[in-house]
Amino acid sequence: MNREEARSILDSMMQSPALRAHVRSVEIVMEAYADKFGEDRERWAVTGLLHDADYEKHPDEHPRIITAILEERGEQEIAHAIHCHYTKWGYSCESLLDKALLACDELTGLVIAVARLRPNRLQDMAPKSVKKKFKDKNFAKGVDRDEVRIGIELLEVDMDDHIRFIIEALRPFEKEVIV
Repeated sequence: MNREEARSILDSMMQSPALRAHVRSVEIVMEAYADKFGEDRERWAVTGLLHDADYEKHPDEHPRIITAILEERGEQEIAHAIHCHYTKWGYSCESLLDKALLACDELTGLVIAVARLRPNRLQDMAPKSVKKKFKDKNFAKGVDRDEVRIGIELLEVDMDDHIRFIIEALRPFEKEVIV
């Protein structure tokens, strides 16, 4: 599946500007990680783009709707990664794609939330700012800190390095992802 097909699916399922900015931010970070790990950048970007595609219209069935669509199209690897992006659903993160999506989803949301508070947004942001807000359970309450920790552990990356990587990947796209 290419991004044009993925965007068509996304357009049919998601209208919310905030959700669209979120999936775009995860798409960007996943593509950057694909480049870093020497993986298929289109596949990784599509995974990030579609990971929450059904959430707006079908929150109680998320992610079963989007994963069924992907499985029908023969995209089992992407569907499995999407099933894995929240550990409480009970799917095992096996591939690097699975682990990267889990590690990037919630933390990307936190990075964007922190950037919204800053006058220079992402431009001069450092991991220290994100880690400070990570410790504040009242900030961005929707970000599941346990999922972030598990994702980082499974991806086997240092938290500071991972946060820095996300910031640097998003920086050129700041106007698209901070709404």
